[in-house]
Amino acid sequence: MDRAATLEVRGVRKSFGPIEIIRGVDLIVNRGERHALIGPNGAGKSTLFNMISGLFGPSAGEIRFMRRRIDGLRPERINRLGLGRSFQITSIFPRLSAFENLQIAVMPRFGVRFSVLYRLDRYADVNARAEELLEAVRLSGRRDVPASELAYSEQRALEIALTLASDPVLILLDEPTSGMSRPEATHVIDLIRRVTQNRALLMVEHDMDVVFQLCDRISVLVYGRIIASGSPQEIRANAAVREAYLGSLAA
Repeated sequence: MDRAATLEVRGVRKSFGPIEIIRGVDLIVNRGERHALIGPNGAGKSTLFNMISGLFGPSAGEIRFMRRRIDGLRPERINRLGLGRSFQITSIFPRLSAFENLQIAVMPRFGVRFSVLYRLDRYADVNARAEELLEAVRLSGRRDVPASELAYSEQRALEIALTLASDPVLILLDEPTSGMSRPEATHVIDLIRRVTQNRALLMVEHDMDVVFQLCDRISVLVYGRIIASGSPQEIRANAAVREAYLGSLAA
């Protein structure tokens, strides 16, 4: 494995019955790199994300994280190794406050299991870490607001904080600005830039303005294959990418 790589995907394929969705993908995410995975709908981006995070096993090939092979491991085991993931659809407890959501997310890191018999305020380490995460995503002022009452961009910020709860080395974000206005997306871009300092990021995102502003490297997935990988400038100038996906966005 490349010694600079946090994540290395080699020759990965995924079939569902006779239909091959991922057709031999090679992908490297280096330490401290913000890497975007882009491509048209149906390209296989979510399937690849699901294999990296352990929801699916590949039909062929291998996935290594921090030099360790992880294909075949369960998602919770991969998470404990240092890979955190958020999903396109916000997955929070809507009736719990922002702080309570983070308390529950932080508990496994400190070996605490949830029980209705114990009050979480007795666990100082859990509470301190939850407060740190609220501050990191600038939700301290919304600490006690039920998650369902947060603005959409605030819910996404909370989702990112939940992803950070395990202190991951690599963060996977699935369309973090989906459905946002431009001011909301700008806020989330700034948030992602801050919280991914000294971490690796792999992000699926359809908004090319977000991708070109935020990411160091971009890989383009089309019909289950990576057709190009490079800097934003290289991807903008790539004729195959322009034809397959970017079109006028690259102009």
